[in-house]
Amino acid sequence: MKLSVVIPVYNEKNTILDVLARVRGVNLPKEIIVVDDCSTDGTANALRSLPESDDLKIILQPKNAGKGAALRAGFASISGDIVVIQDADLEYDPDEYPQLIQPILDNKADVVYGSRFLSGPHRVLLFWHSVGNRFLTTLSNMMTDLNLTDMETCYKVFRADVLKKITLRENRFGFEPEFTAKVSRARFRIYEIPISYSGRDYTEGKKIGWKDGFAAIYAIIRYRFFD
Repeated sequence: MKLSVVIPVYNEKNTILDVLARVRGVNLPKEIIVVDDCSTDGTANALRSLPESDDLKIILQPKNAGKGAALRAGFASISGDIVVIQDADLEYDPDEYPQLIQPILDNKADVVYGSRFLSGPHRVLLFWHSVGNRFLTTLSNMMTDLNLTDMETCYKVFRADVLKKITLRENRFGFEPEFTAKVSRARFRIYEIPISYSGRDYTEGKKIGWKDGFAAIYAIIRYRFFD
């Protein structure tokens, strides 16, 4: 069993090297695929400074296209059996990979969501952001007939062959509801696992905002009725 850890990154020069060190510290067979989405803050230079390694692939996007586009570029390069999506900030803990992949290893799940809203420890902040997340998850559940608690989570883990059975189109944060709608429609077995969460506020670099919320609503409806 080999993991493919796909890390989309945009303007995270202060955290990307720490994230890579933490991912590399996980004692599991893995490859790491970093996709820089045309960062403007020196992230690409930080990545170029890394020594060549068999376990690390770096993809530099020619223009900024969004998280979904970066993920598709990363997915096209995977060679592992299980895919883990990892954000390039320090909000999610790679040490939790073993718990996240266990339902797949036990042949109980094809897709696993790491939920920030179950029982895991988390930093306390951004009430209205959490309300927005819960609203989007509820709307998504209404369209998919799932009972997820955290549709918008970064930690989506899945068998690599899931990608052969769905076609992903969204370029930006609409990836989250699109992926959810399509794995639901394809009737993949989905599990949720509680995770810890060390969230950031906007002064610390958090990027998703209210415009992304409206885009997510559009994606939830689009992929329920039109795709």
